[in-house]
Amino acid sequence: MTALEVRDLRVELDADDGVVRAIDRLDLALRRGETFALVGESGCGKSMTALALMRLLPDNGQVVGGRVRLDGEDLLALPEARMRRVRGGRIGMVFQEPSTALDPVMTIGDQVVECLRVHTPLRGAAARARAVDWLERVGLTDAARRLDDYPFQLSGGQKQRVAIAMALAAEPDFLVADEPTTALDVTLQAQVLDLLRDLQRERGLGLLLITHDLAVVAGMAQHVALMYAGQIVEVASADAFFRAPRHPYARLLLQALPGAGARGQPLAAIRGTVPSLAGRFEGCRFAPRCDQAMAHCTAGPPALVATGEGAVRCVLYREDGVPGAVGVAPVARAAPVPAAVPDAGVDADADADVDAAGPPLLDVRDLTVRYPGRGGWWRARRPDATVVDRVSLSIPLGRTLALVGESGSGKTTTGKAIVQLLRGRAEVTGVARFEGQDLLRLEGEALRRMRAAVQIVFQDPYASLDPRRRVGETLEEGLVALRPELDAEARRARVAALIERVGLRPDALGRRPHEFSGGQRQRIAIARALAVSPRLIVCDEPTSALDVSVQAQILNLLRELQSEFRVSYLFITHNIGVVEYIAHHVAVMRQGRIEEAGPADDVLSRPRTAYTQRLLASVPRLPGPGEREQQ
Repeated sequence: MTALEVRDLRVELDADDGVVRAIDRLDLALRRGETFALVGESGCGKSMTALALMRLLPDNGQVVGGRVRLDGEDLLALPEARMRRVRGGRIGMVFQEPSTALDPVMTIGDQVVECLRVHTPLRGAAARARAVDWLERVGLTDAARRLDDYPFQLSGGQKQRVAIAMALAAEPDFLVADEPTTALDVTLQAQVLDLLRDLQRERGLGLLLITHDLAVVAGMAQHVALMYAGQIVEVASADAFFRAPRHPYARLLLQALPGAGARGQPLAAIRGTVPSLAGRFEGCRFAPRCDQAMAHCTAGPPALVATGEGAVRCVLYREDGVPGAVGVAPVARAAPVPAAVPDAGVDADADADVDAAGPPLLDVRDLTVRYPGRGGWWRARRPDATVVDRVSLSIPLGRTLALVGESGSGKTTTGKAIVQLLRGRAEVTGVARFEGQDLLRLEGEALRRMRAAVQIVFQDPYASLDPRRRVGETLEEGLVALRPELDAEARRARVAALIERVGLRPDALGRRPHEFSGGQRQRIAIARALAVSPRLIVCDEPTSALDVSVQAQILNLLRELQSEFRVSYLFITHNIGVVEYIAHHVAVMRQGRIEEAGPADDVLSRPRTAYTQRLLASVPRLPGPGEREQQ
């Protein structure tokens, strides 16, 4: 059977602070027709593994050891001309950042057709017809008309669908999918996952799935490998991994998942951060964050020990894979701690009735956003497009309204219109009152003051961060413009505290965005929004690029700020687990209109419309606690 095998893979990066050992002796095997999931925190080396397999490492990276074999042929030894035929033809790839994976000066039709032209005999009208077919299969509506659109005309979820269509168009034997459903809503996620399952049945597609969505892993994968700090620390069948996770890191990840059951309580976030890989490790790499750390953990690096259903890298297991018997008592057994929540006894809902009874902090009435039609001498003018149609919503002080719905339904446009980021680009009408002031009518100094009170976390952290600025400069920029009363020393202290609260090391302040993973960039974007102490934050998919442990840290931080300072959130997301945990009210959006709205418990447990019912039915779920072996 056709197989993709990785043996003893080692990857190093030349960085300012030394040699970064991004991947350390990684082994995995993927056969056609099966799904192998690679999971772990942001910065653990998952995406670097995918780039190494495809020989797409950055200029400062190199494979320093190991083999990557496809049907016995070593891909690392192929000349680049032959590797180009493999890349895209036999192994497709969906990149983590759809905005950077698509060429901004080519139409999406030309980009899909290019893949077909390079790797198949299709040309001309036949290639365009096949491109339309694949775009429709991944859920892009009106695909034939949108062939001539450019990436900037698409939402984040739509760009992700185009990237998936490009990767699948040549019908490869294997697909390396790096967070393929991160930017997709639950219904489109279900549609894409169903498509991948169909391809596995029809063509024996082998899927290496890199994701932080453990529910997707539970529903898709046959095998799971958990990475930490460049190493695999546990590998098992998916059933065994979710039923009886062995490594302490795996257990803590599962405990960090949000949901209705954790509402009102801090999530069990893993303390600390992934360590720097620019150095040598004397012992277990996870020991400083482990709730079962022992003195023996620092005596030397633990080996990957075979178990009955996989392997685990932990001194808690003997060489034969049986738990215990290391003969050393624990020196630390602290419970997982919530990140940056100093007073866990504070209930964010304690004065809910008081806040909800007062006047809303934000009151939006009949908000409409219309984009003017475009055209030119080479094509007819398109009609005006109404993206948001008479939307009304309100957010009380210290409360969270979750705005959910399919990709392209107008959620992000609604958020941008509220914070006044569409001026000159679209016609925005209606009323959006913030503390009694209509945001749509503000100008000059009044608008500048509003910027300090109303912030936004953008959906795409790569596009929202200036690539030329270091992180410290990016975080200070808003303070200089909107908090002029702070001197340089106060700004630096505030920035240093913020970067730690979002789960990054202090040395991140001196680095630029391209040196971080997608999840780490999102944490920087969140820190930037929090820097000026806003009273309302529009959070546009703020946790979509985050793994579950960092997501728990961020949700704990947002909850703490809400409890402490009565910050309000317009939380745009497709993660229903996050909605269940953080939202007080939910509004369901469809085709630019509010389909259903109400208290979170009512909408999520007793949806009234067929659309909301279908949305909730598409949510992937982990096996229940009763289905897992008790530890």
